[in-house]
Formats: sequence, structure tokens, C-alpha cells
Amino acid sequence: MWQLETVTLKDLQHYRPNLAVVPLGAIEPHNYHLPYGNDFLTVTRVAQEACRQAFEAGARIVLLPGIPYGVDKNLLSFPLTIHVSLFTLYALLSDIIRSLEKHGVDRLVLINGHGGNTLKPLLREWYGDTQLFVSVIDWWKVGLDVYDQIFEKPDDHAGEMETSVALAMYPELVRLDQAVWQPPRRPPLEAIREGWAQITRPWHRLAPTSGTADPRAATAEKGQRYLRLVIDRIARYLVELSRAEIRDGFPELNDNQ
Repeated sequence: MWQLETVTLKDLQHYRPNLAVVPLGAIEPHNYHLPYGNDFLTVTRVAQEACRQAFEAGARIVLLPGIPYGVDKNLLSFPLTIHVSLFTLYALLSDIIRSLEKHGVDRLVLINGHGGNTLKPLLREWYGDTQLFVSVIDWWKVGLDVYDQIFEKPDDHAGEMETSVALAMYPELVRLDQAVWQPPRRPPLEAIREGWAQITRPWHRLAPTSGTADPRAATAEKGQRYLRLVIDRIARYLVELSRAEIRDGFPELNDNQ
């Protein structure tokens, strides 16, 4: 009932969701051991399980088919990376929002699975133009407060956390024995290295394998632990959001006591 591509018209004549969820991913290389669709495969499964749990807990929720492509212009030097611009995502999601408005859905959650999809600027563009309350979740950030209790090394791209999650979800697509780990080249400018001057990375020059983190300590058990935490937290948010009172496109505020 909660997954749009699997329901029928008859189902929807008796079910009126107020909350829609759209997962967004990317098609890009992830070192030599993870599939090109890793971001989309992961975020789709995270969204499916979180929505299932939320629906069973009473949320009036519907999961829309996901968007597999993301902002990937700086990885186009790798074969068959697929790039769509942020403007394209804005146009597509704007049309989805207008459709949802017609059907009485007044809240939308974008569950993002790709670091290149910087979606918060889109929230600012939609503000005032729609009565939908729109929020974004970067799924991999949901459990960062306990990251160090599960994983040994920091992740960036195709590292320990991302590989562990893939091993937990679709181990048949992971070729860990083919992973090549070498630290990415560091930019020559101190401000960039320290992080207060920001750039977009020319990925092929900094990390020829496309991997920028060490995956060698990855295990399925670590991935399962992180996924349980992340999915439970997202599901609770979806339930709370579905039950919230939305007024003028924003959840009703509580006065601080």
C-alpha cells in the first residue's frame, strides 16, 4: 500500500497519504569493488525499509519511484558516469511537487544517497512557491554520532562504511578482493586542505580509482548495525512528520517554555 509502483487505482481510492518520499542516487564509479549504481541501490533500500516501518507504525506515507541520476560532472572522466545538473533535478522535483499538491499530499521527504546532490538550495527555491513542507535527509549522515562505535576508519567515497552497507544489502555485487586502496592526492593549497576554502574535486586527478577512503575493514555485520540505526531513526521521523500539523507549509511550532 505504501509503495506507489506496486499499488492499483482501487487501492488508492481507499488510501490517502499525506507524506511522500523520493529517494535520489547517482550512477558513478565506486573504486573497483562496488557497482556503479551503489548510491541508488543503497538509498532505494534504505527508503523502502524506512517507509515500510513507518507505514506499519501508522504513517500515511507513499514511497515514489526513485531518481537514479545525480550531480556528477566532476566524475565524467570515468567511463559511463551519468551526470544530470542540479537545475534538472530542480525541474523534475518541482513537477513532482506540483503533482503531489493536486493529490492532497502536503509534505515531502527527499532521501538523498549521493554527496554531490546538494539539495538544500532547492528547499530555499521552493520556499513560498509551494505549500508542501519539504525536507532532505542525507541517509549516511543519520548515524554519524555513533559512527566511531561501529567503524574503524572515516569514509568519504567507497570506504569502510559504504562498503559495509553494500555487503549487508547486496553482497553479490561487491568484489572486495578487487578494491585498490591508495590515499587520494592532496590539493597543494593549505586553505583547501584545511577545509575553509571549498572546491569541487576533479575526481580523476585526486583519486584515479575513484575511491577516496579505505574499504579494507568493511564487514556485513558493521553495515547491518549502521543500517538498523539509520533506518529506525528515519522511520521515526517519517511517522512524526506524517502526524504533525502542517500550517502554511510548515509544521506547527511549539512555544519554548
